[in-house]
Amino acid sequence: MSSEEILKDTPLSARHRSLGAKMVPFAGYSMPIHYSGIVAEHEAVRKKAGIFDVCHMGEVRILGSGAAHFINGIVTNDLSKIALGQAMYTCACKEDGGIIDDLIVYKHADDNILIVCNASNRQKFTEHLARLAAERSDVVIQDESDGTALIALQGPVALSVLAHAEPRLETLSTRLRPFHFTMGNIAGCKATIARTGYTGEDGVEIFCASRDAATVWDALLEAGQSAGLVPCGLGCRDTLRLEARLSLYGNELSESTHPLEAGLGWTVKLDKGDFVGRQALLQAQQGGLTRQLVGFEVTARGSARPGYALLNGAGQAVGQCTSGGPSPTLKRPIGLGFLPPEMSEVGTEFLVEFRGKKLPARVVKTPFYRRD
Repeated sequence: MSSEEILKDTPLSARHRSLGAKMVPFAGYSMPIHYSGIVAEHEAVRKKAGIFDVCHMGEVRILGSGAAHFINGIVTNDLSKIALGQAMYTCACKEDGGIIDDLIVYKHADDNILIVCNASNRQKFTEHLARLAAERSDVVIQDESDGTALIALQGPVALSVLAHAEPRLETLSTRLRPFHFTMGNIAGCKATIARTGYTGEDGVEIFCASRDAATVWDALLEAGQSAGLVPCGLGCRDTLRLEARLSLYGNELSESTHPLEAGLGWTVKLDKGDFVGRQALLQAQQGGLTRQLVGFEVTARGSARPGYALLNGAGQAVGQCTSGGPSPTLKRPIGLGFLPPEMSEVGTEFLVEFRGKKLPARVVKTPFYRRD
């Protein structure tokens, strides 16, 4: 970002500043990196609950009689296999199989599909949709991002905090299954409440109108005060998702990475019929992978960071770290990175190039952390 570009605020930016958050540029927005500290916020989410501003994410709605069929021809997963009121994680690929973005698709109706995309890919993704829908009269694409706020409430007590804020939602923990969503009201504001998240913990993500974001945020913070709820920034969002082995676009995922090598083969349904990138992914599957995303731990003092080279026993660079750092929960350095398939088995030892040194590391089973 050039110095001339002006960062955008989210509907909650004033709240972050009043709470003393350290703000940083992220995907064109001014976002909180932390309030009380990354480790403290991380531990709060693992033990109690945290609240995150994710209003920067993109929300694109596809309407019309051809909406479901249209989207199923764009994403790798199979939209026809989920019910109304259910969400689905998937990827949108280019013809060569490279990932344009990873997405969550919310099926409101066959003619009403909401897609959440990454903030950095919002323009690219909406333009991709527009090109593919240019000759269709049965599809309408609406970018609702600027009018939509998204708040994530995550952690073991997140659902009880939500019930405290809105007693009519007290049964949500038993009736709303993971990756399902429902409509409701929070502090008098209409909301869509989805049992989804990016932390490895239970919780919800709440969609509401941008004008209502501060009201909902305040109500949740007040309701969770006695339960240990804390506001959280991007810093612990990253450490939490790494422990849960959740990929980040720009790190594990990119237009030069396809889902099969990125460990997202479970999102690719090659037998569902044609979709953008299917032929390339079919060829990749039949031809065998040339690299594979693995989880690893560094077994010496020091951490792997994105971009660090991964070396074989002879000291030759054979891969690259995509995410890494100390794990606040596990108290050891962990990472994700690409290695040749023959080095991807759990227990395989290799080296990480670290500031001129070579640190020993080994492939481990992931996710690194799984809640009880």
